[in-house]
Amino acid sequence: MGSQIKFSLAFWLLHDRGYGALARDQSENSWIGQPVRRREDGALLRGHGRFTDDLVPPGALHMVVFRSTVASARITELDISDAARAPGVVAVLTADDLGDMPPASVNPLIKDAPLVPMTVLAEGRVAAAGQPVAAIIADSRAAAEDAAELILFDTEADTPAGGCHRVAEWRVGNPAPVNAGTRVEVRLDHPRVAPFAMEPRATLALPEGAALTVYLSTQTPHRARDDLARMLRLAPGQLRVVAPDVGGAFGGKASIYPEDVLCTMAAHRLGRAVCWRASRSEEFLSATHGRGASSHAELTLDDTGRIAALTAGFDFVLGYWMPYSAYAPVSNAGRILPGPYRAGAVDIAVDVRLTDLPAINIYRGAGRPEAAMLMERAVDKAARAAGLDPFEIRRRNLIPASAFPYATPTGEELDSGDYAALLDRLETASNYQQRRRRQAERRAAGEVVGLGLALYVEPCGRGWETAKLTLMPDGRLHALTGASAQGQGRETALSQLLADELGIAPDRITVGEGDSAALDNGIGALASRSTPIGASAMLCAARRLREKVQTALGVNDFPGWDVACARLSGQLPLTVDETYSVTHEAWASGAVLAEVAIDPDTGTLQVEGITWIDDAGRVLNPLLLEGQLWGGMAQGLGAALMERLVIDEDGQLLTGSLMDYAVPRAADMPARVHLDKITTQTMANAFGAKGVGEAGCIGVPAALLNAAQDALSPFTDRDLALPLTSERLWRAMNDLEDHP
Repeated sequence: MGSQIKFSLAFWLLHDRGYGALARDQSENSWIGQPVRRREDGALLRGHGRFTDDLVPPGALHMVVFRSTVASARITELDISDAARAPGVVAVLTADDLGDMPPASVNPLIKDAPLVPMTVLAEGRVAAAGQPVAAIIADSRAAAEDAAELILFDTEADTPAGGCHRVAEWRVGNPAPVNAGTRVEVRLDHPRVAPFAMEPRATLALPEGAALTVYLSTQTPHRARDDLARMLRLAPGQLRVVAPDVGGAFGGKASIYPEDVLCTMAAHRLGRAVCWRASRSEEFLSATHGRGASSHAELTLDDTGRIAALTAGFDFVLGYWMPYSAYAPVSNAGRILPGPYRAGAVDIAVDVRLTDLPAINIYRGAGRPEAAMLMERAVDKAARAAGLDPFEIRRRNLIPASAFPYATPTGEELDSGDYAALLDRLETASNYQQRRRRQAERRAAGEVVGLGLALYVEPCGRGWETAKLTLMPDGRLHALTGASAQGQGRETALSQLLADELGIAPDRITVGEGDSAALDNGIGALASRSTPIGASAMLCAARRLREKVQTALGVNDFPGWDVACARLSGQLPLTVDETYSVTHEAWASGAVLAEVAIDPDTGTLQVEGITWIDDAGRVLNPLLLEGQLWGGMAQGLGAALMERLVIDEDGQLLTGSLMDYAVPRAADMPARVHLDKITTQTMANAFGAKGVGEAGCIGVPAALLNAAQDALSPFTDRDLALPLTSERLWRAMNDLEDHP
């Protein structure tokens, strides 16, 4: 298991042990002749992966972005003349060159909330350090970087850095007066974190006459096509967006960025290929960040230990511009509470503010982790105040399986689940009672150890997705999905689905994705929706193809694909297009128990074990699902224990490299992990699946925080701040004030 853990973590950002790239060697573009390497479990790594930066043709121009080094300032000088004359420079773009450009799209998820789309290049003033001010296009990256050093740029502070102003507020729930009972309060601050994909953002724009092909490291190629075409005033048919192999995304590549617009514009105007690739430091500074919300809750129990009332509030500080999905974490956090529990009265307030910092966007979980951690921390604190075991208080308050579909106080409908079964399976699988006894023994011996429990629910996407199937004259099946891939193994899973449904051998199936020219429309990969909705679209397409073939043959019983293709030789290829819409969301759920030990001398926390029971509905590929759990666990552990973007009072990023920003390594992973599942099938989609991609970032951090609070309960009852660094834990043990 040790080598498996190390291998899994090493490939976490190539997306959670996905095997999608292995399916691509069946296509025409298989890059024959690449070296073949054998993975330690016996499967082959063929070296066929091709990312955006691998596709740059000879002679392409390179773009470098000149960025502001200050925040909240008026531009007093911007002189590009020396840069424009520098060797190798072809063009330098400033805001004056953009013209009357339409804005990028922002999803209006919050009613009446303002939309603040991105500023492609600063004009007049800069809002944040890292904001693009100019773009230099040259015949090499080095030449562009040298020219950027020649730009004369000066500013004058016009407002204090870090100021916030409220742009939206909303409330959900059914507040009611509550008398007496056990009452607890919780406050949490989620630091900003970096989505941190292995592959930084990258763009390659290739002019083709009046049209353009843009290779983009993105989760949403069709949305990118539509946004870029509108902003550059091109007809949609003039712009093709291709997402090649993508080395991780996690929400950070769900929207277009200023650099994508600039690179595409430059290629269109110059009539030459133009490429841009972010450096790791640029990613920390100018890519979207995740989390960043503050929250508080007051939970009241009646005299039977049941939740009589929950009052909660979230404060989201979004940054100086809004990506497409900026309001998704805000919406999710407010609507998910009170999670898997029944509550007599619920009152939730959400504030949204903007500040002169980099943008906040969706990041694996997108509001779900914030809500789950707040609720689970409040329930644990209430259990301690009422003298109840953490398992017992949850049992008294869970929504029973017989109540589904269940209307929540915030207006959501939980479609299915069995939360009591999750809890029972977790208690048994973790040997919980035995571990509590062992904890008491270890504490008596001077050890600082804790157990932490967390339950979670996870909404898994609304709307629609597309699929296209073509039966070829040679009997091969070409499949296209609008659910793009960043290494999750999407091609492998959908090949398996088609093989099972249609009885075609997997080696006769080719699955494609990520090309707006091959499939006219699609949503992409986000919100844990690709299997629930994307696989459902493919399943419906497969069933329609079977019906179409039987109709063409004039038979009721399917004769098999070889016979069918022979009889239909004159009518092939045969194509089916499918746009599948769900009527409502599927809701996944799970339960996690974390075991931690804290060194009393240094505060260093070791995760001794994770026991995790997940309900993802019908599972398409167990191995790929396990990979999603492992990868999400690694990211959830990072957010809980070590990850934090620090920006000082002047708006300067202090954690701009891996020397300052910590991400999990193999040695940080739990010493013992036990994964298990229950299955409650949803009727929300044709396949019966629920999402799983974000579960690790939702349940694991909440369980770890509760475990750390439990470990320190002999020393303090104050709420711990995130991340749970050794210094913070040591200070809490020694009753010292926490450093911000």
